[in-house]
Amino acid sequence: MKKLLTVSLLGLAIAAGTAQARDYDHVRFGVDIPYEPMEYRDADGELTGFDIDLGNALCAEIGVTCEWIEQEWDGIIPGLLARNYDAIMSSMTINDERRQTVLFSDPYITIPGAWFAPAGSEIEEINEEALADKSIGVQRGTTFDSYVTDNYGSVANVSRYSTADDMVLDLQSQRLDLVFLEFIVGQVTLLENHEGEYQVVGEMVTEPEEYFGEGFGIAFRPRDEALAERFNEALATLKEDGTYDEIFERYFGEE
Repeated sequence: MKKLLTVSLLGLAIAAGTAQARDYDHVRFGVDIPYEPMEYRDADGELTGFDIDLGNALCAEIGVTCEWIEQEWDGIIPGLLARNYDAIMSSMTINDERRQTVLFSDPYITIPGAWFAPAGSEIEEINEEALADKSIGVQRGTTFDSYVTDNYGSVANVSRYSTADDMVLDLQSQRLDLVFLEFIVGQVTLLENHEGEYQVVGEMVTEPEEYFGEGFGIAFRPRDEALAERFNEALATLKEDGTYDEIFERYFGEE
């Protein structure tokens, strides 16, 4: 549900891992926006979203202050390894490719991918025949990009975008036939914000795991095992005391 299958940065990760571990009382999160409802700015320009609210709640539980640093997705893991921030909480899918360079927390949410097309689209199911010569929008450098490219790139025209918003604009302008997004992102940006104009096509997609991973996790530098464990313990506490459910329902309604 977001995202980048990184080029190997293993050497940098090892180098970062040699640094001496330290205690944190201030945690800086790298985040790529807009990605409503996960991370975006509201009408007043305030940073909000499920990731933001959950991250702030985790920091409060741990007893640290947290800061959010905006970073475009293509550079978000290099920024972590370069110590521009201490962790990434930005709808990052946990997968084996990324595990070569970062340390993940426990998963904090799992979200399927979905295909969205204009209402009345002739596309009724997803297969190579149905997608032949169609224009498909994906977010550049994400696991969704890789999934669509590997499975349908030989028959369809895959267009890549820096943000989900740019992709949606081209769908609205009829330069795309359909887009492949995390369901919750498409639900807000298309189904809710443009009621009746768009529809989900085909089934939700959660496999294979090589693309869709194990859910979203917080990414840390490999040396920061103690920090990751503090966040895992805080996540477990928020799930037990109902705080997690309250934040979840704020953005997605009841499970």
